[in-house]
Amino acid sequence: MKRLFVFSLIASLSSFAYAATLEVKTLNTGKDGSLMVFDPPVLKAKKGDTIKFVPTDPAHDVASVAIPKGAKTWKGDIGKPISTVVTEEGVYLYECPLHAAMAMVGVIQVGKPKNLEEVKAAAKTLSTKFVMNKDRLDKYLAEVK
Repeated sequence: MKRLFVFSLIASLSSFAYAATLEVKTLNTGKDGSLMVFDPPVLKAKKGDTIKFVPTDPAHDVASVAIPKGAKTWKGDIGKPISTVVTEEGVYLYECPLHAAMAMVGVIQVGKPKNLEEVKAAAKTLSTKFVMNKDRLDKYLAEVK
């Protein structure tokens, strides 16, 4: 029994040993000319990966909006980088609160999108704040499979 416990513990910890650090930049203008975007806007990550949000301009911040059950919320300071570890499988929706009206939002998918319906409901509420790029979030969520 003791061996089984030790083996299980090592197996679960080893998945974090191979975790990556993935970077998301906050941009005033994207490669295609779109305004106020995260790059990449939709990110596929693995459980245990670190997501580092890097401001390219001091007028951005990042905050989680909808996340899988059991995951930890995050909110960065304006103009400061912030990192978060995605510990739960599912879809993470986040925004730049300063530019929410411009639909500055992003999506992270970790494994299976088991909370996609909850995220879509949160997205529907969030999109009521958008004064431009009203279909941006729907396009991003369409990439979640």
